[in-house]
Amino acid sequence: MRSAVLQSSSLTNFTPLIAGHFSTYLLNLSILLIFQICYTDLNAQITDTISKDSSFTFNPQNINKEKHSNYYLGKFSLDTTNHFINNYNYYTLTPEQKKKRIRLIAGANVVGYGAIMVGLYSAWYKNYPQSGFHSFNDLAEWKQVDKVGHLYSAYIESRASMELWRWTGIDRKKRTWIGGMSGAFYQTVIEVLDGFSEEWGWSWADFTANIFGSTALVAQELAWDDQRIKLKFSFHYKKYSDESLNNRSDKLFGKNESERFLKDYNGQTYWASANLKSFFPTSNLPSWLAVSFGYGAEGLFGGTENIAKDNNGIITFKRPDIKRYRQWYIAPDIDLSKIKTKKKGIKFMLTVLSAFKFPAPTLEFSNGKFKVNAIHF
Repeated sequence: MRSAVLQSSSLTNFTPLIAGHFSTYLLNLSILLIFQICYTDLNAQITDTISKDSSFTFNPQNINKEKHSNYYLGKFSLDTTNHFINNYNYYTLTPEQKKKRIRLIAGANVVGYGAIMVGLYSAWYKNYPQSGFHSFNDLAEWKQVDKVGHLYSAYIESRASMELWRWTGIDRKKRTWIGGMSGAFYQTVIEVLDGFSEEWGWSWADFTANIFGSTALVAQELAWDDQRIKLKFSFHYKKYSDESLNNRSDKLFGKNESERFLKDYNGQTYWASANLKSFFPTSNLPSWLAVSFGYGAEGLFGGTENIAKDNNGIITFKRPDIKRYRQWYIAPDIDLSKIKTKKKGIKFMLTVLSAFKFPAPTLEFSNGKFKVNAIHF
């Protein structure tokens, strides 16, 4: 992610920058979870109303405004029902209620994100020399796993923010664009701070990944009014038989599991999980069944090579014998967000876990050959 991590004397530089990205994600996710619990109960009530009352109909005027082609009076397709549930607040809240909720969410975003950025700047950036705005090219580092991480973080932050704006009752396109591009905006601010720091610099590759992450959410929402393909994350703690690699990992990625979770690219896998029922609505497939395509890498003990030097140029780690390679996966998955429940505690856990890949057997392609993993996470 940052060129500074190539030198052992600067290894700690890696931690707060990643923490800044994940702090923003956790802020949005925490607020989202609170509203998600209420939103889930509301969805259940609406669905029950639709199924029990055959005379229950949409307001045709609003449907026409939304240009929802699946609507027809007195009957409901699966897409139509989902559309109404997803946009329930738009149809039912009064203008005054919408204004109050908009002010609340806007304030929460400004105060929450502002506090994170002030804290990050005070704790980290101000302690390092500042410079004129500059950039550096880190595209070749870490087999681009860090770039996929940026894409994932922007997507998750955008997803959380969009759901908050959905709660305000603003129309579909507004909450999609305002909420959906939030992830890219949040992370770009951090990139700007990097650009004014001598230790790092603006990364066009990181910025591009941030944009793609938010775009992945916005495009699906505009096309389908749903996230048919969710981006997910999984991690497994790496332990090596070679003690020198364990020592290098401790210095580079951290000693405990929480640090490794954030920083160890050798243990991270990023997934695109497609919900099958969403693509084949008339099939008998369960609504939670998905198939995931994953990407990871192995043998990464430095940004571009497995060599590290201290500030005096003395080599402290040199392992060119360790092959650096990419890993591609395909695996079954569970879309936890599609599991129906009226229990708040269970829905809370499902919402938290929906950002992560469900453990399952995988077919892996790496080093030019296929292999089967009994379980992968």
